[in-house]
Amino acid sequence: MGYLGISYINGIWLVVLGILAAPNLIIAKKPEAKGIIAKMTPYQGWIGALSAIYGLIQVIRFLTHLNWFQHIPVGSLTWIASGLLQLCLGLLLGIGVIKSFVSSADAKAKMDEMIAKLASKQSTLGLLGIIVGIWTIVYLLIGKYW
Repeated sequence: MGYLGISYINGIWLVVLGILAAPNLIIAKKPEAKGIIAKMTPYQGWIGALSAIYGLIQVIRFLTHLNWFQHIPVGSLTWIASGLLQLCLGLLLGIGVIKSFVSSADAKAKMDEMIAKLASKQSTLGLLGIIVGIWTIVYLLIGKYW
């Protein structure tokens, strides 16, 4: 695990989430990626649900460690961006699985309302997920030499 709340695994996972959230953008640039994306698609609900939970944990962990921000501002921004993107993309991709665990019709309606707001930004969030995921990996690689 890297310092703060970021690691190479977080970066890779965020890239995968971004690819699942914006497959049309990826396939338009790299048509050969269609087969790989098709193999991951059946699992996207569970990937999303687990990512939403982990993203929420990361956001909470970030909020309990705000004093780190003054010492490592770039790392802290990377950490919170990663956590928020994992939470948002996880909700978008895993809403079906998440709703299967909720019995309240009111809670399901609120989830649908929230997802409707996020859905219009899914491709943008997916692209941001890929960018922040790659940045996380690069930051951890070059951060060792600072």
